[in-house]
Amino acid sequence: MGLNALDLLVIVTYLCGVTLFGLRFRGKQRTLKGYFLADNTIPWWAISLSIVAAETSTLTVISVPGLAYEKDFRFLQLVIGYIVGRIVVSFVLIPQYFRGQLVTAYQLIERRFGGRLRSLTAGLFLVTRAAAEGVRVFAVAIVIRVALGSILIGLSDFGRDVTAIAMVTILTLVYTFEGGMAAVIWTDVVQLGIYLAGTLVAVFSIVHLVPGGWQTIQAAASQAGKFHIFSTSTNLSLTYTLWAGVIGGAFLTTASHGTDQLIVQRLLSARSERQAKAALLSSGVAIFFQFSLFLLIGAMLFVFYQLFPPAVAFSRTDTIFPIYIVSRLPHGLSGLLISAILAAAMSNLSAALNSLSSTTIVDFYARISPQSTEVRRVQLSRLATIAWALLLFGLALLARNGGKVLEMGLSIASVAYGCLLGVFLLGVLTQRASERGAMLGMLFGFAFNLYLWQFTGVAFTWYVVFGSTATFVVGYGASWLMPQVSPPQPTLQSAEGA
Repeated sequence: MGLNALDLLVIVTYLCGVTLFGLRFRGKQRTLKGYFLADNTIPWWAISLSIVAAETSTLTVISVPGLAYEKDFRFLQLVIGYIVGRIVVSFVLIPQYFRGQLVTAYQLIERRFGGRLRSLTAGLFLVTRAAAEGVRVFAVAIVIRVALGSILIGLSDFGRDVTAIAMVTILTLVYTFEGGMAAVIWTDVVQLGIYLAGTLVAVFSIVHLVPGGWQTIQAAASQAGKFHIFSTSTNLSLTYTLWAGVIGGAFLTTASHGTDQLIVQRLLSARSERQAKAALLSSGVAIFFQFSLFLLIGAMLFVFYQLFPPAVAFSRTDTIFPIYIVSRLPHGLSGLLISAILAAAMSNLSAALNSLSSTTIVDFYARISPQSTEVRRVQLSRLATIAWALLLFGLALLARNGGKVLEMGLSIASVAYGCLLGVFLLGVLTQRASERGAMLGMLFGFAFNLYLWQFTGVAFTWYVVFGSTATFVVGYGASWLMPQVSPPQPTLQSAEGA
C-alpha cells in the first residue's frame, strides 16, 4: 500500500522532464506580443488542447469522479452548455478581438468605452482569478498528502501542505517565467496527454480488478442509476438540471472563454481569427469526452468499492480517486497517475500566472508608463509572474482553513463573471451604451450576484445568467440617462503600444 521508490522515480522524472521541456522556449521573447502571444505562431490544434488543459484543474480531476460516485452523470448537462457558450463566443466576441492587435481582453473594453472601465474590468479579473486559482493550487496538497503521506510522515499537516504547494508552484514558475505563452501552451499539450493517458490507465485497471469486468460494472452502475443524465426540474436551487446546465453553462462559458484573460489570451495567440474559432469549437468536443471519462471513473469506482469496501469510510468524495490510485494500482502506474494529476495542476497554474502577468503589465503598467521600452516591459512581465506566484502560494495556504474558503473561491468567480459578460455584451451588441452607464450596470450586476450568493439558495450555475442580464439591462437603461459625452476614438493600440 502507498507509493514506493519506483512511483517516486516516475513522479520526479515527470516533474523534471516537463520543466526542462518548458525551458526549451526560454529567451525567444523580446516583445510583449512575443512573451504573451507567442508572436501568433501557435497552430489551432495546440491552442485547442491548451484550452482544455487550462480549464482542467486538480479539482476537476479529483472532484468530477466524486460527483458520479456520490450521485450520477447530471454534471454533463452543464458540459452541454459549455459547448453552446463556445459557439456564442466564436461568432460574437472572437471577431471583435481580431479587429486590431490586442494582447488582453480588456483592451477591447477601452476601445469601446474608455480607460476607466478597462481598469475596472481588468482589476476585477485579477482579484477573482487569483482567489479561484488559490483554491485550485491548494487542491494539489490534497493529492500529495494522500500520495506521499508515508514519506512526509515527519511533517505536520501544515508542513505537508506547504511542501506540496511550494513544489508545484516553483517548478511551474520556472518555465512560465522563462518561456512565456509559448512554453505555457506547448507544456499544456504534453500535460494533457499525460493526464488523459493516466485516466485511461485507471479505467482499464478498474475493469481488470472488478470480477466480470465491464459487464459487471455496467449492470451494477445502471441499477444504481449512475448513468442518469437529465433532470428537467425548474428548481433554481438545484445545481445540475437541464435548464441550469444548458442556459447557465452557456452563459458561464461565454463569460469564462470570452471575457477571462486566461482563455482569451490563448485565442489571441492563434494565427488567425479562423484558427481561433477552430481551436475554441474543437475544445468543446474534447471537453465533453474528457468530463464523460472522469464521470465514468466515478461510476466505476462506485461499483468497485461496493464489491471491495474500504477499511475506513471516505470522509470526502474528492479523496476517493487519489486513494484508489495509491492503494490499488501496481507500483509505477500509481506514480504515473499521481503525475497525471500534478500535470493538470501545473497546466492550470501556468495559464493563471501568464494571464495575471499580462493583465498587470498591459492593462495597468503600460498605461501608467507609456514611454517604457519593450525590453523593460518584458522584464517587468517576468517579475510580475514571480509576484503572482508568491501571492497564489499564500492564497493556497489560506484556502486550507476549511471548506467555506474553498466554496468562496469558486463561487466568487461566477459572481464576477456575470457583470463582466454583461459589460462585454453592452459593448459588442449596442451602440448607445456609454461608459458611465456600463460602469453603473456592472456595479449593480456584481451587487445583485453577491445578494444571490449570500442571501438566497439560488445555485451558482445561475449567477452568470442573472448577473449579466442585470448588468445589461441597468447599463443600457442608465446609458439613456447618461449618454457618452465624447466617445473614445475607435483607434487600436498595437501590442507594442499596449
